[in-house]
Amino acid sequence: MVHSVLHALSIAGSMTWEITWALILGFALSAVVQAVVHKSTVVSLLGDDRPRTLALAAGLGAASSSCSYAAVALARSLFRKGAHFTAAMAFEIASTNLVIELGVILALLMGWQFTAAEFVGGPVMIVVLAVLFRLLLRDGLLRQAREQAERGLSGAMEGHAAMDMSVRREGSFARRLLSPEGATATSHVFVMEWAAILRDLVLGLLIAGAIAAWVPDAFWRSFFFEGHPLAAKLWGPVIGPLVAIASFVCSIGNVPLAVVLWKGGISFGGVVSFIFADLLILPILNIYRKYYGARMALFLLGTFYLATVLAGYAVEFAFGGLGLIPDQSDAKVPMEGVTWNYTTWLNIAFLVLAAALLIRFFRTGGRDMLRMMGGAPGPGPGPGHHG
Repeated sequence: MVHSVLHALSIAGSMTWEITWALILGFALSAVVQAVVHKSTVVSLLGDDRPRTLALAAGLGAASSSCSYAAVALARSLFRKGAHFTAAMAFEIASTNLVIELGVILALLMGWQFTAAEFVGGPVMIVVLAVLFRLLLRDGLLRQAREQAERGLSGAMEGHAAMDMSVRREGSFARRLLSPEGATATSHVFVMEWAAILRDLVLGLLIAGAIAAWVPDAFWRSFFFEGHPLAAKLWGPVIGPLVAIASFVCSIGNVPLAVVLWKGGISFGGVVSFIFADLLILPILNIYRKYYGARMALFLLGTFYLATVLAGYAVEFAFGGLGLIPDQSDAKVPMEGVTWNYTTWLNIAFLVLAAALLIRFFRTGGRDMLRMMGGAPGPGPGPGHHG
């Protein structure tokens, strides 16, 4: 028993070491963008559900948080302040599934094809969801959801979602970023993003390590219909989101488990739908219930699930038709641990960067911000309130 636990922890540790530098790089790039983009300007740009607005919502979301809980809280905040509900949901999807750090980790652990699938499948999911909302979302349900949203019930990461840590001074992107305020804002966003995602990341690594160590490959081969190519392709995107819902792990935290599932035989599209279903895990479904009411929570479960499945099919057949799906037999779960190679040198360099940002964070009042991460929701609607 002790040996098997140590084996699982060893796999989790090897995965952690393999992705550390990439996580720091991704969060640093995200922090740079968020340091110069004001959240207060977002609401006025998301007032309808036209294609241009949804594309803008996706772009703004991709530059925003990668924490699923914060993304959900921020989407509710945008909705309360006047953003169109569909645009707010598009922003939410992009801010957890189209972010830089997720793409970097996917490329490192699974291959560039999965990163490409992320950025192809994400917009497909948003388009499908927008169509479903146009066809199925009734005014009465939306009105009930708005009334529930105005009650301001707390979910998770409310304080973090409400914070706007961007630079206030005027000037070009470079001038604002390279100013003392820019360095402070970047450090604040960087550390707060880490604080928001850390629990799920650690949990995801531990779950992935345990499953890789304890669940035999024969189980996965049977479960994912390995040896039956068409059945596997049809089954993967259907079962992927259900595995995600039951895993309790969201955002980047589910990538280590995606590696294990891919090695076990789930289809390419199944991996994508699994990753995109991070906004449907049970704790977040409960937050939807608090934010928008039980009926809207069930509506979001059904429409989001269908959108993730269709996005999985889209990338499965598009990438398969182009011959871009990598060979599953080449997949491997990192187990080497710490060795002197390029990964170690990159980890050292980026850990130094992380330490510098961490020092700046604590020297500029960051400790108080950490205490406010889970605070109360922000104020309700502002000017231009509509839905």
